[in-house]
Amino acid sequence: MQKRANLAAAVVLIVLGVWFLAVQMLPALKNFVYGGDNWPFIIIGVGVVLGLVGLVTWVPALLIPACIVGGIGALLYWQNATGNWGSWAYAWTLIPGFAGVGVILSGLLNGDRRAMIGGGWTIFNSLVLLAIFGSFLGGGDLVKYWPVLLILLGVLLLGQSLFRRR
Repeated sequence: MQKRANLAAAVVLIVLGVWFLAVQMLPALKNFVYGGDNWPFIIIGVGVVLGLVGLVTWVPALLIPACIVGGIGALLYWQNATGNWGSWAYAWTLIPGFAGVGVILSGLLNGDRRAMIGGGWTIFNSLVLLAIFGSFLGGGDLVKYWPVLLILLGVLLLGQSLFRRR
């Protein structure tokens, strides 16, 4: 376990060093990262680094926080680009769904069927909460996508029946 921790620390330091060196040496990259409305890419980058560390050190559970951080970064990017900061009133319900994506990815790498099904249900519940909160907190356009929830529920039930142990 100590060897994996050292490997993870080494990978993080190398990636960070390469990143900061590239930002210093390439003015266009520096302007892209620190200029304008691109600041959420830093948060997305942290999620990517967490995911890479999880893959390199073969700790698939790190994909869960990686998906949460990366998902929040993507959500912040969308809000920053659209100026729809009021959507936080209901967009927070996506965070458990981001965790569900990480659970599914971790389950895929570990071969854990229960985790994949559990992650799917977490995503489904997250989308249901998004529809409920969004419908009365200003995300009225979300309600028209309720058939997607039916499709997702069908996929989850299909996956549950196919992967159920006999």
